[in-house]
Amino acid sequence: MKIRKEFLPFSKPSIGEGEINKVVACLKSGWITTGAQAKEFEDEFCKLTNATQAIALNSATAGMHITLSALNICLGDEIITPSMTFASTINMIALRGATPVFVDIDYGTLNINPDLIEEKITKKTKAIIPVHFAGAPADMDKINNLARKYNRTVIEDAAHAVGTYYKGVHAGGFGHIAIFSFHPIKNITTGEGGMITLNDNEMERKLRLLRFHGIERDAWKRYGKGGNPAYDIAEPGYKYNLPDLLAALGLAQLERLQEFNKRRSYLAKLYSEGLKGVSGLDLPQVPEYDHIHAWHLFIVKVLALDRDKFMTRLADYNIGYSLHFPPAHLLKYVQEKYPVKKGFLVETERAADKIISLPLFPNMQDDDVQYVCEAIKEIFKNG
Repeated sequence: MKIRKEFLPFSKPSIGEGEINKVVACLKSGWITTGAQAKEFEDEFCKLTNATQAIALNSATAGMHITLSALNICLGDEIITPSMTFASTINMIALRGATPVFVDIDYGTLNINPDLIEEKITKKTKAIIPVHFAGAPADMDKINNLARKYNRTVIEDAAHAVGTYYKGVHAGGFGHIAIFSFHPIKNITTGEGGMITLNDNEMERKLRLLRFHGIERDAWKRYGKGGNPAYDIAEPGYKYNLPDLLAALGLAQLERLQEFNKRRSYLAKLYSEGLKGVSGLDLPQVPEYDHIHAWHLFIVKVLALDRDKFMTRLADYNIGYSLHFPPAHLLKYVQEKYPVKKGFLVETERAADKIISLPLFPNMQDDDVQYVCEAIKEIFKNG
């Protein structure tokens, strides 16, 4: 096959005139830090998820940080999480002095195996963090039942899950805490950003204080007409607020969510059809329970070739790729501080050196997917 001249990136944000116009309007308004646009973005996320509160932040990592802080997670506490997740989650657990307790995954979906969670719950367990991996929801019925049985907190890692539904309920709509990401590769983006959703007035108050220096009122309430710029701090907080300039981008993107995810689903279907039956390649599986997949990522598992060689060959064909994720328990500092015996997370390690994320973003053309599929077939054929 003829190798394309133009590089096909792994991901690329879809920015149109609507996004540009909203951002320009925000610039012209004279108010670009946290204000009315951020509040509207929060309100729209409540509508999407059916949560009663939403808190906009400058990253999902910031959301995890202040959530664990508000829950008073500390030395000696344990947090249950899959190892197949971004290192940010483990970093935040470690920085609170707590211990991550890893649970194995389902090899096909890469989601946490809920049947293995209960045996990990101890008196030290303070929270369970399921990941809606690649846009497929974790089995929330089983996880929520365990949380109720043992009176433990659930924190949904919904970084991949804008537009993900489990049995008709959007991620973040189960009555507890969920954390979303708006990084440029996500289904919608604010450039950088995140959102916490929840249904708890007291927890919301704590999180808002932690989000912005411990100050009760946001800047727009202090510096707007008739506002009082004086403030007091009852406890120290961080600087994690989302500026209006980024929220404006997020609002325009959110208006296009259905369009984006419909296209992602279609492209994922093209991939599945184009790669069906390719020997030496495992395609992503979807959960058996009722759900809507957001198709944030299309992850295959390469069996017939060494993955590093496969990535080199993709680059030869001008195709981008990514890895989601190097399992956290195999990272150097995690191995040293929270060692897990090799073979303990069987399915995680089975997938670890085989997974690779193929290009997937709304502005991809059908021919782009066809090109990737044909390139993979040729790579497997020729080595």
